[in-house]
Amino acid sequence: MSAWIDGVLVTLILTNLAVLGSSRLNACIRIIALQGVVLGLLPILVGEGAPTIRMTLLTAATMGLKGAVFPWLLLRALRVAGIRREVEPFIGYNWSVLAGLLSLAASVWLGGRLPMPETARSSLVGPVALFMIFCGLFVIVSRRKAITQILGYIIMENGAYAFGVVLLEEIPVLVELGILMDAFVAVFVMGVAIYHIQREFDHVDVDQLDTLKG
Repeated sequence: MSAWIDGVLVTLILTNLAVLGSSRLNACIRIIALQGVVLGLLPILVGEGAPTIRMTLLTAATMGLKGAVFPWLLLRALRVAGIRREVEPFIGYNWSVLAGLLSLAASVWLGGRLPMPETARSSLVGPVALFMIFCGLFVIVSRRKAITQILGYIIMENGAYAFGVVLLEEIPVLVELGILMDAFVAVFVMGVAIYHIQREFDHVDVDQLDTLKG
């Protein structure tokens, strides 16, 4: 089963690199939706034997929120804002992918030196979690569109979620579902904020909001 877990973690790496290299917001949102569906498999893969009610609930909640609800909210915000592409980001896409590859190498180096519990089902979980958190932060600081920065937040949360699910099998299901609901509320609130920003200022470029300082 650990081979399947490793396969999921490698898929997460590839989806993050795809987001870093894509300018089309529709494509980025769908990539994040795929990431959510793949993450939903982890609770079942880390379990032993037949899936329990706890695993089934967590899988359904993860796939439902991360694979369907979050993308739907973001696509709706995208239609309201009337934007399709991330134009002229602070850091270009080729450089972004290169930064992602360098951060992956650094994450593998650092993750290999972190003490891991004996219950860890995969040695990749530490490096992948660190890589996803870096990617999320990088997307937040290197992109102009507010909606892309929401995607960065989701990537960061996905990394923390993957780390917790693989390593902390005994964490109560209510805590795990609480984390998912916190992420849901955050995405919902940010979607509403994007709508109002677009309505008032006719754009969602965060760098242009600096003109409001005065």
